[in-house]
Amino acid sequence: MEIDRFNALIHKYNVAAPRYTSYPTVPFWENDHFNEQDWRLRVSENFKDSKEQGISIYVHLPFCESLCTYCGCNTRITKNHQVEDPYITSLLKEWKMYKEILGNESLKIAEIHLGGGTPTFFQAENLHRLIDGLMEGNQRAEGASFSFEAHPANTTYEHLKTLYDLGFKRLSLGIQDFDEKVQFIINRHQTVEDVARVMKDARAIGYDSINFDLIYGLPLQTAESVRMTIEHSLILNPDRISFYSYAHVPWIKPGQRRFTEHDLPVGEEKLNLYKLGKQMIQEAGFEDVGMDHFAKPADELYKASKNGTLHRNFMGYADRYTPLLIGLGVSSISDAWTAFAQNVKTVEEYHKLIAENKLPVFKGHLLNEEDVLVRQYILDMMCRGKVSLKPHEEINIGILDRLQPLQLDGLAEIKGLEVQITEVGKSFLRNVCMAFDVRLQRTKERENLFSQAI
Repeated sequence: MEIDRFNALIHKYNVAAPRYTSYPTVPFWENDHFNEQDWRLRVSENFKDSKEQGISIYVHLPFCESLCTYCGCNTRITKNHQVEDPYITSLLKEWKMYKEILGNESLKIAEIHLGGGTPTFFQAENLHRLIDGLMEGNQRAEGASFSFEAHPANTTYEHLKTLYDLGFKRLSLGIQDFDEKVQFIINRHQTVEDVARVMKDARAIGYDSINFDLIYGLPLQTAESVRMTIEHSLILNPDRISFYSYAHVPWIKPGQRRFTEHDLPVGEEKLNLYKLGKQMIQEAGFEDVGMDHFAKPADELYKASKNGTLHRNFMGYADRYTPLLIGLGVSSISDAWTAFAQNVKTVEEYHKLIAENKLPVFKGHLLNEEDVLVRQYILDMMCRGKVSLKPHEEINIGILDRLQPLQLDGLAEIKGLEVQITEVGKSFLRNVCMAFDVRLQRTKERENLFSQAI
């Protein structure tokens, strides 16, 4: 496709759009119809139907020693490491509550992911206590995937070795940009040497999949800084690269007000950063795996994209589907396929509810039949690039109508009830998914709910 035509499409479709880590997306959850009793029931029913497949556990470790001003995650800034032990104690109490819901039987654990915040804020011995507590009385599922996020500047050999010995083989390093001016304004400091040290140690220990998180659209970022960042990243040789668009939502994350819109690359400038980065990553041999994600052909994420097992949830893309995801810790979201639940967002309230032996959920959504159908449609498009609409469904009429302009623009192909994304359409995956999003179509308020699509 000629450059002018592609640029025109980018300008047309660069609108506020969900990232579709769930459906319905969080702004459209019907919290008034949600209660803890129904949530417990959905978790229990889901587990009975799917326990042989194993469950996933996401643990949110919110603490950071300093605030990265670009960050959209739920964090608690402190240099007081005395918070580690009581937080892990509460996490394990919450896990005990879920074990009771699941019948106190031995569980197959298919996935554990430690996110944050900064998981490597925690001392290695405390992470050891956490994982021991989660795995006590349970078994590791065949081919299980244990992974964690790490800050290159504070990740030690002890962190890497301790978690590897506990079964972790995957690691994600938050890099964002190597340019010193960009790092200063986003308050995220690590050097190429920091990353090289972690990479050397991780490879020597035996980690077999290392991801780099990179972001385009950050304040003061230029084509030169993106080029330099990706060049250094490619030399360091990760197995995966996540190349995200910066989500500027200062009305949600006040820390982003350290800089203004005038500091951000916008319009054509930002689009050029996206095109430059994607081209460099792909020319280096990384394959496009869903939205924002690239992997080497030998990596399990790429293999999953080819064999049809790729999955997407609140942790992003995964190389397997587990019907039950239990989120532990502040702000974590759990997924029982037909229901979602999110934990309270402050550390104090989380500890209080755990001490009272209450699940710390404060909102959620119980999916109806239409939700489940649309969820599968969007999941198929996000993970497989194609959707087979179920015959005789009333919502198909509206979906096909909304897809028509996308087909005319060359982003999707429609043959009867079969919808396939095109090669060009992969750059507009969020926009294509919006055509299936029935709940989104029922509201006109989008600008203050989601970041821009590109």
